[in-house]
Amino acid sequence: MTGGAVGVRATARIDARGDGRGRTVLPTLRGEGPLAPRRTRAGGSEARVLLVGAMSGPLGGDHFTVTADVAEGARLHVGSAAATIALPGQAAGEARYDVRLKVAADAELCWLPEQLISAKGSDLRLTTHVDLVAGAWLTLREEQVLGRAGEEPGRLTSRLTVLLDGRPLLDQELACGPGAPGGWDGPAVLAGHRALGQLLVVRPEYAWQPVEPRLLGEYAALTPLAGPGALVTALAPDALRLRRTLDEALHFLG
Repeated sequence: MTGGAVGVRATARIDARGDGRGRTVLPTLRGEGPLAPRRTRAGGSEARVLLVGAMSGPLGGDHFTVTADVAEGARLHVGSAAATIALPGQAAGEARYDVRLKVAADAELCWLPEQLISAKGSDLRLTTHVDLVAGAWLTLREEQVLGRAGEEPGRLTSRLTVLLDGRPLLDQELACGPGAPGGWDGPAVLAGHRALGQLLVVRPEYAWQPVEPRLLGEYAALTPLAGPGALVTALAPDALRLRRTLDEALHFLG
């Protein structure tokens, strides 16, 4: 980890491998400063990791990077102990939070962190890049809350890119808050809501048995992707109702 006037630089890495006996081991589990991965109790073949925030942030000028690599035969579930709050900091410039995930064939990753909250005065760029091999299983949830209670949001730019065998399965970006392109809070985008989220589910069988598109309430929709994936997008007035919608969608998809 490095720090100073330019902000904090910190990384965390998780490697999951099958042990050949139906269980998952973690040969690499390390973090720095504000990124502290901890193994938790799990059953069956799955390994579970909790990301614990050891410091506030990310603040302005910080750059956090989290990587996870799930090898063939491994099953990994990653969550976080609490919400991540993007805050303004003393260092100039935007903060960055990069997530880099790899999932091999016959491997499964459940990436289910808590919400990201964009506090007033913050400026965060979040990028999530996922590399999948055909035959991989993925459940990925992103939840973003614009501002704390009664507070205007900071600026948040979020991009999610998912590649399957090197070819795009999903690539989308959204910018919200002060300085974002006009219309982000209009009826065609957030329509005044302050919590937004998505749930991406990739299953090999979706390639020949795609899910049917459907509405999941007034502000949520399930959409099949051009490949073995399904995407749920949702808006809500607050984080609690957003989580409830995405949990219901995950239960529906099984």
